[in-house]
Amino acid sequence: MASLSFHTIHVLVFCAYLLISTSSQSLPHQPKKHATLFIFGDSLYDAGNNNYINTTTDYQANFWPYGETFFGYPAGRFLDGRLIPDFIAEYGANFASAGAGALNDIHQGSVINLNTQLSYIVKAKKQLRQKLGDEATKKMLSEAVYLTSIGSNDYLSPLLSNSVFQSYSYKKQYIHMVIGNLTVVIKEIYKQGGRKFGFVNSAPLGCTPVMETIKLGGNGEYMEEATMLARLHIRAFSKVLQKLESKLKGFKYSISNFYTLLEERMDNPSKYDFKEGKTACCGWGPYRGLLSCGGKRTIKEYELCSNVSKCLLSFSSFY
Repeated sequence: MASLSFHTIHVLVFCAYLLISTSSQSLPHQPKKHATLFIFGDSLYDAGNNNYINTTTDYQANFWPYGETFFGYPAGRFLDGRLIPDFIAEYGANFASAGAGALNDIHQGSVINLNTQLSYIVKAKKQLRQKLGDEATKKMLSEAVYLTSIGSNDYLSPLLSNSVFQSYSYKKQYIHMVIGNLTVVIKEIYKQGGRKFGFVNSAPLGCTPVMETIKLGGNGEYMEEATMLARLHIRAFSKVLQKLESKLKGFKYSISNFYTLLEERMDNPSKYDFKEGKTACCGWGPYRGLLSCGGKRTIKEYELCSNVSKCLLSFSSFY
């Protein structure tokens, strides 16, 4: 079977996981009821950062038909319109990079890894202190909301490279490593002054179009692996967040149950005014599960659904 490229699931779902109103405005004259937004993660949040790094089209979405529905041009987002943060705020600092994982060696050299994203908040803090002063910066950072969507690539990348996790104990060790690196980043953001965090938990990775395509190719065990890894990650990460909340003074978090939100819509699309729940709007092959949208990647052929608003999984439905 040919090597598959992939992207994390995209779906325009209003996720009610924010701690406070987070429509940010230009600093420093922002209303008290609004909060500054700092965004980390993968393609679920990448607003086009990969346009500005030395990478390949596998990790970029700066060509048609991306962006056609809302922006009217390819805006670098891995779908036809807006991302979840776009519904929350128009201004803020977005460090997310399509293809990134919690582990730095995931798509190494082709994406902005999570540790590098973290370094940007440190640089931003220095710039803010120069502009606003120490006290105003400290206040702003403590009142800001830090949104993170990361982890799917850490599990999908090994699976799509034909690496099956050999044992249950190894799965747990690997998940511990993924969450461990993410925890280090969370603690560093806290050290820099962050107190309010919003997270999206893992999507139902085993039900994505790419996994459905792989299953048709006779590799159903990968689908089962992805599902198990996602569920184990969700449980383990929830426990870690509870511990952080009990140990770190002022630490607050909210987490979107993205797995259930998406799975419910995939299984019952008509209930949510969708016609298709498990086939991507743009791609190639069964379920349009091969990343070929736009014809500028390894696979040049691609199909585009007739009405993107009726397709739950939008463009390039994985990364």
